[in-house]
Amino acid sequence: MSILADENTRVLVQGITGAEGSFHTQGCLEYGTKVVAGVTPGRGGEQWEGKIPVFNTVEQAAKETGANASIIFVPASSATDAILEAAEAGLSPIVCITEGIPVLDMLRVRYYVKQKRLHLIGPNCPGIISPGKCKLGIMAPQAFMPGSVGICSRSGTLTYEIAAMLTQAGIGQSTCVGIGGDPIVGTTMVEVLELFEGDPETKAVVLIGEIGGTFEQEAAEFIRKRMTKPVVAFIAGSTAPPGRRMGHAGAIITGSSAKADEKKKTLAAAGALIAGIPPEVPHKVKQVLEQT
Repeated sequence: MSILADENTRVLVQGITGAEGSFHTQGCLEYGTKVVAGVTPGRGGEQWEGKIPVFNTVEQAAKETGANASIIFVPASSATDAILEAAEAGLSPIVCITEGIPVLDMLRVRYYVKQKRLHLIGPNCPGIISPGKCKLGIMAPQAFMPGSVGICSRSGTLTYEIAAMLTQAGIGQSTCVGIGGDPIVGTTMVEVLELFEGDPETKAVVLIGEIGGTFEQEAAEFIRKRMTKPVVAFIAGSTAPPGRRMGHAGAIITGSSAKADEKKKTLAAAGALIAGIPPEVPHKVKQVLEQT
């Protein structure tokens, strides 16, 4: 099995006619993802690349094509409305790749999406891939292979890097979820862990965190209280200086709990196995799989 998306997911792309949307739509199609519609206001009635219908609204696209999930490639100025439109149509998951959405907008969006019991992944994220089934986002597919290890990550690049290391070690993945690097995201680490905990074919989970915020501490509490599957964690940013943003908007040390070492200690105390560097992850995963 997989979580959030599989071979039956029917996807529409918001912003399909833009450069980024068009490029990554092609990548999703080549992977086998069922992209059934595109949405660009004012371009309704066109055909993207002569094969995918373009609609003016998400509601119309979903109604006419049976789309049940969305990938968003629109500018930050339009992304809030794009997410809300997808949520209003009941699509889930909604994967928002866009970076730069204001924090206050995301607070409103997250509340609305959760009220409707939908899954929003992102913003500022690489998306979701269920290897061998479908790809909703910008992940390089050659890094992944089907298997039983779930990945939940705040970092897009580390998602590809560590997944590739697992693949090279012969360890496949069930689903890989990049939740995004912003301070407010649609789906937290805890919520992804909960989905993996309920997936009978996911045998272990790799958690990839970084400095800033308290996502990892919240994940540690869930692991301690409710997680029955083994977790291997890697936390990036051990040498990052306090008060300086390191790449992602959410990757900034603003207190002791935001430091990498503090996150590692909390996760280790909850029972997670900590990898000091990315190449240690496959070895740790093999170790926990052998024990299950």
